[in-house]
Order: sequence, then C-alpha cells, then structure tokens
Amino acid sequence: MTEKDQKQLGKTLWAIADQLRGAMNADDFRDYMLAFLFLRYLSDNYEQAAKKELGRDYPDPNAIGNGGRSSLSVWYEQNAGDVSAFEKQMRLKAHYVIRPEHLWASIAHMARTQNGELLNTLQAGFKYIENESFQSTFSGLFSEINLGSEKLGKGYPERNAKLCTIITKIAEGLAEFSTDSDSLGDAYEYLIGQFAAGSGKKAGEFYTPQRISDILSAIVTLDSQEPKTGRRKHLANVMDFACGSGSLLLNVRKRMGPYGIGKIFGQEKNITTYNLARMNMLLHGVKDSEFEIYHGDTLTNDWDMLREINPAKKPQFDAVVANPPFSYRWDPNDSLSEDVRFKNYGLAPKSAADFAFLLHGFHFLKDDGVMAIILPHGVLFRGGAEERIRRKLLDDGHIDTIIGLPPNLFYSTGIPVCILVLKKCKRPDDVLFINASEAFERGKRQNYLSDEHIGRIIETYQQRPDSIERYARCVRMEEIEANEFNLNISRYVSTAEQEVEIDLSETHKELVKIEKQVRDSRVKHNAFLKELGLSPLPGADE
Repeated sequence: MTEKDQKQLGKTLWAIADQLRGAMNADDFRDYMLAFLFLRYLSDNYEQAAKKELGRDYPDPNAIGNGGRSSLSVWYEQNAGDVSAFEKQMRLKAHYVIRPEHLWASIAHMARTQNGELLNTLQAGFKYIENESFQSTFSGLFSEINLGSEKLGKGYPERNAKLCTIITKIAEGLAEFSTDSDSLGDAYEYLIGQFAAGSGKKAGEFYTPQRISDILSAIVTLDSQEPKTGRRKHLANVMDFACGSGSLLLNVRKRMGPYGIGKIFGQEKNITTYNLARMNMLLHGVKDSEFEIYHGDTLTNDWDMLREINPAKKPQFDAVVANPPFSYRWDPNDSLSEDVRFKNYGLAPKSAADFAFLLHGFHFLKDDGVMAIILPHGVLFRGGAEERIRRKLLDDGHIDTIIGLPPNLFYSTGIPVCILVLKKCKRPDDVLFINASEAFERGKRQNYLSDEHIGRIIETYQQRPDSIERYARCVRMEEIEANEFNLNISRYVSTAEQEVEIDLSETHKELVKIEKQVRDSRVKHNAFLKELGLSPLPGADE
C-alpha cells in the first residue's frame, strides 16, 4: 500500500468516526473505533497464518456458501477432534489464537445481518482475547470499552443496533483498502493523532507528535560515543517510562528495523492509554514476547522489575526516550528522598516533577546508552531544588545536548519545549546547544517541523560543530559555570540578527548626491515642458 493510500485509509476511518459518534465524546468513541481496528488486524493476521498452517485443508472462502461465515468456522465444524492440536500449533506460529466466531469476518457478518447476538458475541470475544488468546495474558486489554454503556443506547437492542451500524461502516471503509499490518498500524497512528487533535489538553497524556518523535528516535539510535559514525546496529532494549500510546517506542523500532531491538519496555499510568499502547504494539507486528508494557506509576516506581535492590541485577537500557507530563504536581515524601534514583541528586519540587521523571529514566540508562527526554524550558533555569539537580548533572558531565524547539508543536500546550540528551559516559567537556526555536512552518492549529528542519537538528547533533551562527554552539563548562549553571538556550545561542551599523557620514554624502540628481532631473524635465507650452513641475528651480 502506498503512503497516499495509507493516509487515505486513515482519513476514511476518521470520516466514519466523525459521522458515527454523534453526541458521543470523541475520547469515548476513540476506544470503540481503535478496538475494532485492532480486532480486524488480529483476525487478518490469524487467518493468514491459519491458511498457511492448514494448506489444502483450508476451506475455500468462495466455495463455502454459508452466507458470510469465516473459512475457519467451517474447518472447526468438520475437524472438531483436531482443534486442540491446531490451536497449540497456532500459539507457536502466530503467538495467539482467536476462535472462529470472534474473527472480524464473523463479527462483520453479524453486523451486516443485524444479528441480535452481536453485542454478546463481541463481549465474549474480547474476554477470550484478554485471557486466553495469548500465552502472556493481556488482562484488561478492552477494559475501557464498555459495550453495555448507555452512550451506545438505552437498552440492549439499541446498543446492539448501534454496534451493527458502526462495525458495518468500518468494514465497508476497510474493504476499499489493502490492510496489511503496516497499513493498519499507520491508520491506527493516524486516528490516534486525529483524536489527540480533538482532545486538546488531554492529548498530552497519550500522544507525542510524530515529527518530535522522529527527532528523539534518531538521536537515541545513533552511536552514543561517536554519533558521526551513524546508527547503532542493534539495541538490546529500549524504554519509555511514560509511553502513552507507544508511538515513540514504535518510532525507535521503525528506525532500527523489526530485528534491530531485543525487547521494548514501556510504562503508563493511565489505564486507557496503557491499553492503547498494548494494542498499538501488536498492531505494528511486535510479538507479545518482544515487548512489555506495565500499568503503574513511574514516580513511585511500583514496577517490581525496576525495584531490584541488587545493583548487579538492576535493569538497564541502551536507549531511554520519554515525553512525560510537563510540570506535573507530585508528592515527594520522605521515603522517596532515600530512593536510589534520587538520593544522589535530591528531590524535584512538589510543583514540578520534571526532574523526577528525568532522574528515573537516567537511573536505568546503561553506561554507554543514550537518553532523550522532552521537557518544558523551566528545567533549564529554575532555581531551588531544580538548580541543585541541574548543577549535579552538569558537574558529573551527564548533560550532552540541549535542543530548543519552536512553540505550539503539541496538541496539549502552546509553550515551546526542549529536548535534553543525557549520557552517563560522554566524551566532550562541553554542552551542545541547538536553538531551533525559529525553524518551523506555521500551520492552522499547530506549527510544523519539515523534513529539512528535522534533518538539520539531527545533522547538528551528529556532527557537533563548534558553532553555527544563530543556530548552535558547543559551550565549555567554564562558561556554563560562569552563568551559574543557568542553561537558558538564548544565553548561549541567540537567534537575534545583529543590526547593521550605519555610517552617518557616508549616508549623508549619498543623500546629498541623490538630492542633486533629483534637482538636475527636475530642471531638465521642466525645460522640455516649457518647449511644449506646459506648466513646470511644482517646486522646480527657476
């Protein structure tokens, strides 16, 4: 499928969503829409794998004559004694099992025929996928999709009828396009972006704009010690501790290729978004054994895997990326001051957990790893506890690069943000400042970074030039110390154009010369006018 078709598929599905949701809140409808897209993806993948596994025994869908049932439902009926062995084999090959009655083809057929049991069948299908489809259970995957909600209708018949309409329309929309995993994955990403645009400030909870995601993923996949040498061949693992819908992690995977990362790790506090992330991983062809997304609070560190006390067994990551909530209010209690993540630096203030998020990710970074995190500009210059943390990070040589981005790039906030690149072992005794605040294109609702803008940021990070006028500069630690560890980007790289000095003496001579030329021309012109018997120009020299 071409990029144009992928975009069109996304637009088609968005138009369906816009048409069908009626009075329903966009966020609520998002969950239904994306769940059905996910079911379609799982079903397609499963049916292709089943066809391969069964070979000639796979019933021809065109010869069934059963009014829309899936081929697998026929095979199950005809081979009841072999079902158990078949499903065991499918768990090895496809990594999951879906019962024939829960496949998208069967659900779409029930919707088209207005089958009164659609809602019950869907509920049973979702429950089966959560608890039995995969070897690693995906419990609660559809917990936010309430098929019994009054938003779908007052009683069962109304809700069932509404679901029939929604699923039929989606099935019709999808039928126009080839729906390989990449296409459906991209359509899913497109819809998440569209729903984010409609959600305003709440969108920050689950969505990092694609272009900003491109910058972070490019940075963490380059060689950490020598970015000039290009991309790393392999990442053992990558972590996003505030992963939202998982798009940032998937962007890193896309850049590295499907076999370029050993395992993907993510953490997300919001239950709805956590489920979106798990679906998003599977939709992009990441097997359940290749990722682990944990539902929990990053700041209190309630993921057992990350609470390992033995330093030798502490999980560490080649790459850490994050777009945590900006200036999030938190409760840094006494026990947290002794937390191994914070005790060498101190606690971030109650009013802004920005540095708490940063220190959490940095704690789990490998010695030769790279971390890129999006934060508000306040972390660069605010005083108090934040100044102490910033100074310690600088003294220890951990802040590698600071990138200032333009304003109004996010759905959730218009403020300009920055990207901090951190390393535990960095070579240069300086900090690279990139001031990209004026490099953008204006959009109707958001500003936009072009390929050229992104390319320049990455190229500058990679080549680390001493200076690019009005854009970037490597600043020695002595200068930063002289500025009392204030990292405000404009202190080091100003985008202001220098005013051209005017030589008043030369300007005066030029004006006198011009004045004489005007006077001479006027006299000459009036001589012509006199010959023609016409009135002279006013103010002419006689």
